Amino acid sequence: MDLLVTGGAGFIGSAFVHWLEREQPGVRVTVLDALTYAGRRENLADTAAELVVGDICDAELVDCLVARSDAVVHFAAETHNDNSIADPAPFVRTNVEGTFCLLEAVRRHGVRFHHVSTDEVFGDLALDDPSRFTEDSPCRPSSPYSSTKAASDMLVRAWVRTYGIDATISNCVNNYGPRQHAEKLIPHTIARVLRGERPQLYGDGRNVRDWIHVDDHCSAIWAILTCGRAGESYVVGVDCERSNLEIVRAILSELGQPADAFDLVADRPGHDRRCAVDASKLRRELGWSPAHADFEAGLARTVAWYRAHGELLRP
Repeated sequence: MDLLVTGGAGFIGSAFVHWLEREQPGVRVTVLDALTYAGRRENLADTAAELVVGDICDAELVDCLVARSDAVVHFAAETHNDNSIADPAPFVRTNVEGTFCLLEAVRRHGVRFHHVSTDEVFGDLALDDPSRFTEDSPCRPSSPYSSTKAASDMLVRAWVRTYGIDATISNCVNNYGPRQHAEKLIPHTIARVLRGERPQLYGDGRNVRDWIHVDDHCSAIWAILTCGRAGESYVVGVDCERSNLEIVRAILSELGQPADAFDLVADRPGHDRRCAVDASKLRRELGWSPAHADFEAGLARTVAWYRAHGELLRP
């Protein structure tokens, strides 16, 4: 298989490239990445992937790369909620226009397409609500980021129905693991502690997210790409809900700091209260199961990895 991976120099995209080299060594990978602040050449070190530096909104470049591929896995996106609140324009361009550009290319060339999305398109749940999001949950995005991802999901569904392209969608929970940009909660907290600063939490810190190790996300994507039904969506998660407060306290403990060595700050506008998914469809239909279901052990390994790679935690 010749596989085009957009956004493959970012956190999850590069993890997918590394996972493929370990688990599917016969796959030839081309990465298309604009190398914005969140993408690093170094994330692809020790891989055989060909890196093409370019924009997914560049229709001519995208068409050329898609034409020589058997399948496309689309990670490329602007993803940081705070940045989307400060300036939504790059999110509309990359997440919506860029996805449109890719969809047109795969339509012209009849190439398999998998779109990587987020559970944040579903909005949020109350802390005392026992329900979880499924593939049938309505889209109720809260932020400019999640609304542009919801828009891109809708584009994929429309191109499947109208043009008959062979495409699938996955909506995944929060990822953690090596090589994540320091703007995200776990590496950001580790970085502040290692610099002798106090971590900060929005609001009361009780906001809940479902967490998955990035390698489990990668194996789920491969299962969907190779065995998923065209036109279907799959939510991805491992039933691992933790509050932001629990995450920060666990990191403080790993780094030998007091459990109360953090500060609460004013909440982010539109901050989702709780996100959680029911991934039973993925398990039932595709036989997928996680290899890193022990979150505490995975977090401890992640903290140790960042301690050994402190250069990635610079502000």
